[in-house]
Amino acid sequence: MSHSDTYLVGREKVREYAAAIGETSPLCHDVEAARAAGYADVVAPPMFAAVYAWRALGPVVLDPQIGVDFERLVHGGQEFAWHEPVVAGDEITTEAAFVEKARRADIMVYTFSSRSTNQRGELVCEGTWTNFVR
Repeated sequence: MSHSDTYLVGREKVREYAAAIGETSPLCHDVEAARAAGYADVVAPPMFAAVYAWRALGPVVLDPQIGVDFERLVHGGQEFAWHEPVVAGDEITTEAAFVEKARRADIMVYTFSSRSTNQRGELVCEGTWTNFVR
């Protein structure tokens, strides 16, 4: 199972996300500071990947054929590899996929992947998403 989605990164979304996580870098809040540093607009903090990737990942994780029992779900973790920076105005396309379901003792482990590129086809982020079901 896989799914794709394109997310238009908004300036105010970047600023709101940065404020919510306590990121104070002017690159994330001030257009002029970001432009002076060589960026086209404000720069998204790296974990903003959770915002643009979830729109593609959500339908895969929630697919009933995958069989995740959400009443017993425990978030296992996320691993990311970041590449090109994401800035306001970018259109990020994420391809998300179900990777595997594996039993480890009494726990089922569900693994998903995401791969995100910008409108120029440049890789911006790769992710591995893990969920445990007890």
